[in-house]
Amino acid sequence: MKYSYRPIICSVFAVLLVVLCISGCLGDNGDTEQNGIEGSHESVLRIAQTFGPSHSLDPASDWVGWYVRQAGIYETLFSYDENMELVPELATGYEAIDEVTWEVRLRDDVKFHDGTPMDADAVVYSIERVMNPDNRRSSQYRFIEDVYAVDNYTVHIVTQKAYAPTIASLTDPIVSIVNPNVDNLAGNPSGTGPFIYSSFNPDIRLEVKKNENYWGDLARVDRVVIEYVSDPLTRALKIEGRDVHIADSIPPSEVARLDARPHLKMVNEETMRTAFMYVNTNKEPLDDVRVRQAISHAINREQVVNAALEGFGGSPAIGMFPSNFMWSANDEIEPYHHDTDKALELLSEAGIEDTTGDGRLEYNGEPFTIDIKTYSARPELRPAAEVMAIQLKSIGIESKAVTLESGALSADMNNGNYDLALYAWGIAPTGDPDYFLTQHFESGNTYAEWTGYSNPDVDEWLSIARTDPDENVRMEYYNKVQKQVHEDCPQLFVFYYKKTVGLADEVDGFVLYPNEITVLTNNIGI
Repeated sequence: MKYSYRPIICSVFAVLLVVLCISGCLGDNGDTEQNGIEGSHESVLRIAQTFGPSHSLDPASDWVGWYVRQAGIYETLFSYDENMELVPELATGYEAIDEVTWEVRLRDDVKFHDGTPMDADAVVYSIERVMNPDNRRSSQYRFIEDVYAVDNYTVHIVTQKAYAPTIASLTDPIVSIVNPNVDNLAGNPSGTGPFIYSSFNPDIRLEVKKNENYWGDLARVDRVVIEYVSDPLTRALKIEGRDVHIADSIPPSEVARLDARPHLKMVNEETMRTAFMYVNTNKEPLDDVRVRQAISHAINREQVVNAALEGFGGSPAIGMFPSNFMWSANDEIEPYHHDTDKALELLSEAGIEDTTGDGRLEYNGEPFTIDIKTYSARPELRPAAEVMAIQLKSIGIESKAVTLESGALSADMNNGNYDLALYAWGIAPTGDPDYFLTQHFESGNTYAEWTGYSNPDVDEWLSIARTDPDENVRMEYYNKVQKQVHEDCPQLFVFYYKKTVGLADEVDGFVLYPNEITVLTNNIGI
């Protein structure tokens, strides 16, 4: 890795220039930078991330919690390890006291970054601020009736009715435990993590330093500089040029080349992220399930993965959940195999046929046209949409891919101004299936409104699954939901993400977590 220095005096002696150049470059280990104290150095880890905070550093603001947890500043009561196993973090354990009361026991050796002890009052404060109706995501925590401190290190959470995902919901970074004594968490974050906030340049850079009073093992690096680089090729160039030690989401087109470089290594793992298309069932003829099923049969998912993701950036989807997720019902679901004859048969049954012999399908006397909209923030979505548009055209559907900025696409979705829309979602950020299933398929919820989907059976099954404490019962009903949604096709599932992270050879201790919430940990060394 190289750092650039500005000359201080034009008449610097040649020998001094040599010393400065040497001190400005990575040494043999690539991990030290002079810190201004004679004879001492600090280790500086540099990371290029894809997404970052644009204004606030408050974890309770929208999705900012992801970014500040990824930076090692904040922690939650519970979290998921690299195997997606639920583990205590700031808690030591929990117990269901009765059908609606959960007891959470806290660690008694944790301090916030300013030295204030982390206790039950801080936990209550952190949860209540998310429950506040002014918080844009408060609806996700409306199941909580009350939260209160029993003693300094015990908290009770009372739900409005039985709610099985309660503990899982506490892993979401939006309920990161914050210091209640700090007024401006948006600009002065104060958490319990292994790293302490140093500085922030919105959308560009976040710097943190080692927390010398961390309750766990101390971080192995002294300082971390996180750059937010949205362009994937730029991230690839940064890791290749030794400008960073870790580069997030290397584009598939660059992986083989970078992997051949002796100073680099590529880590490729499955994630809990699915690419799928919302279907606007409020529009004819997409309100006909036969048409939606036909489109699903017309899509060659294997070809999408090979063409748009170079064959290893993902794998063809069956249902909504990847098969490595414990709640997946994929082994009970019959995939929509690529079958153009079946697609044309279903379309014909729905009154969509080539009546003029020109190779184009018509509906009500007009060419059958479908646009696939997607957004630019995830660059692999555009080529995936383009491949699918070509596949639809091959069976006579006029189709094109349209790429918009995220805000513009969201506006179109809210206004019902779309046919198909390709998105990528982390389907299990809290490790529980209810999060994704309820938001997308329960009547009246935001993303069910986008598609216009409503099925009374699905609503009933979701209600049973989220209230029954028996995991086997929950599995049974969530499987019913997955199979029914698969049949109804309000969403078409395309591929499951595999993420590739580029590492400098000297990096060790890095783990790619499937839910993508944890990135910077105290275990990473250089």
